[in-house]
Amino acid sequence: MKKSFFVFILLSPLIIFSQSDRKTKSNIGLGLKAGVNFANVTNASSINSSNKTGFMAGAFLAPHSSGVMGYRTEIIFSRQGYDFKTNTSTGSVNLDYILLPQLTTISIGKIVQLQLGAQMAFLIKAKADSTTSQGETNPYSAVMDYYNRFDYGAAAGIEIHPFKSLLIGARYNISFGKTYKDPSTYSGMTPTFIPPNINAKNNVVQLFAGFTF
Repeated sequence: MKKSFFVFILLSPLIIFSQSDRKTKSNIGLGLKAGVNFANVTNASSINSSNKTGFMAGAFLAPHSSGVMGYRTEIIFSRQGYDFKTNTSTGSVNLDYILLPQLTTISIGKIVQLQLGAQMAFLIKAKADSTTSQGETNPYSAVMDYYNRFDYGAAAGIEIHPFKSLLIGARYNISFGKTYKDPSTYSGMTPTFIPPNINAKNNVVQLFAGFTF
């Protein structure tokens, strides 16, 4: 399944691009965008996880198309994670990812654009801050050791282009890969910020603004 997913990620933009008007191939569209994340993890009711506000920023390549369909390839820094609360501990987890979305775009007139596709994600930093009712210090210093460095999933969203070069939008990212490693690889006790159901996955709502040039 993973191999098929990677093939789709790598080839889908090329397929869309090859079917576009040849006159538009030299008309490359570049852009920057930034915004806010509302992130959480699924299957984490045992730690009472709740949404965590983060941020995202990045750049994209979106060749102009004379037709309805086009494509968008992006590189995004995304701060995600979750807040948690158990009987003995409360705290917050920050997960910093580099996202690589590959999206098919559908233009509705000149103002509205729908986006749908797949994305890969690479975890570059993890941090967990917690306090316990017993006043203990957090023994889980190597937080990255508990998380999978690679993630993959799907993304869908909408953009509005109210003025020339300006854009505002929203997107929903959902992961198919597991956020956490197999517990058998942990050294010592399982941290309180990791739910017993190890099948938890990232999900993020993004609100952003940007411009093209």
